[in-house]
Amino acid sequence: MHYQVEPGGRLTGQIQVPGDKSISHRAIMFGSLAQGVTRVQGFLEGEDALSTMNAFRAMGVRIEGPKSGQVVIHGVGMRGLKAPSAPLDLGNSGTSMRLLAGLLSAQTFPASLVGDGSLMRRPMLRVAEPLGLMGARIHTAEKGYPPLDISPVSRLHGIEYELPVASAQVKSALLLAGLYAQGQTVVTEPAMTRDHTERMLQAFGYAVEVAGLRICVRGGGALQSCQIDVPGDISSAAFFMVGATIAKDSDITLTGVGINPSRTGIIDILRLMGADIVVQNHRHSTGEPVADIRVRSSRLHGIRIPLHLVPLAIDEFPAIFVAAANASGQTELYGAAELRVKESDRIQTMADGLSVLGVINQPRSDGILIEGGTYHGGSILTRGDHRIAMAFSMAALTATTPLTILDCANVATSFPGFSEQARLSGLRLRVGDSV
Repeated sequence: MHYQVEPGGRLTGQIQVPGDKSISHRAIMFGSLAQGVTRVQGFLEGEDALSTMNAFRAMGVRIEGPKSGQVVIHGVGMRGLKAPSAPLDLGNSGTSMRLLAGLLSAQTFPASLVGDGSLMRRPMLRVAEPLGLMGARIHTAEKGYPPLDISPVSRLHGIEYELPVASAQVKSALLLAGLYAQGQTVVTEPAMTRDHTERMLQAFGYAVEVAGLRICVRGGGALQSCQIDVPGDISSAAFFMVGATIAKDSDITLTGVGINPSRTGIIDILRLMGADIVVQNHRHSTGEPVADIRVRSSRLHGIRIPLHLVPLAIDEFPAIFVAAANASGQTELYGAAELRVKESDRIQTMADGLSVLGVINQPRSDGILIEGGTYHGGSILTRGDHRIAMAFSMAALTATTPLTILDCANVATSFPGFSEQARLSGLRLRVGDSV
């Protein structure tokens, strides 16, 4: 699948982006381990979250739906999962694999985790090694790549672990293992990362101690079923925020978006660049802050992105790079080596695409320097990365000639219906099967 996007247009109206992917994953996981029936509204029916759902079905959990974002999970309790009859195929979802590594390390049965070609090339030692310190037995392929073969152990023990790199996935894997471990498990972060795991554990009635960057759980507790309302995903909203900022005469409102403070780096960065963003109608939903976000076109200027905002916007940088290409002057990012090991090497893939458009840039080991200005269209390789595809779709709004964006099928992992929503909002996008 590819996108053909004509230059020009503007983004207007009011839209609701799909449910938050991170929260959808965790709703399935915790609902499955809870006692009783958990009902979920706003579940993201994207391929990544469905991979998590299918994994728990394969381990004996009865899950109804999804139907129009509604899911009903019949929890089996902390010790109720059953051995899957085959390796658990997690598709493109790194979140599923890393979090399940923690959870399955504590089960009484062996399990194997596999995925698609992209996922099978993503590093897993960052989660396997600290879990090994807890007593887990996880075998990886060469270079720490999947498959992950997990053997049962008699018991895990809690540890105190300082994350070498800010990673919500590694933190969450350790906390999930800690639910089963003897004693307490303490994770200390070098910088704030998304805290959906901590918030959702509390929503399910599990005690979590949070003191700044230090998070602690004690093993031996239980989860109680609850109602989960999943807000819109700010990572999906980010593309429309950037598009409305760069396209002349745009004015768009994104309704019901999650604005968890560990996720709002995109708003802070765009505002530092001069974006006109108003966050309004604040409310809360299942422990998560939610609001409507209004974005109007504005002139951007380049900045040096503050280091403390990097982990708060780690998934939104493809969109931010497009904003930088439209800003006057230079935008500099550093301290973001994590982007090298996402669904693609997002620093290099974005740098290559920007070069195709004529945008001057200098990729670095942990970031990039982008010189804003006028650019043309061209043919973009996404490396199968959903966020690269959506970012360059928005870049067409200010290009001088059309963009062809190749290999866009994986957009469905996080934003099913993106192409239709983009067209309704004003993007001149067509979907095709060949170039």
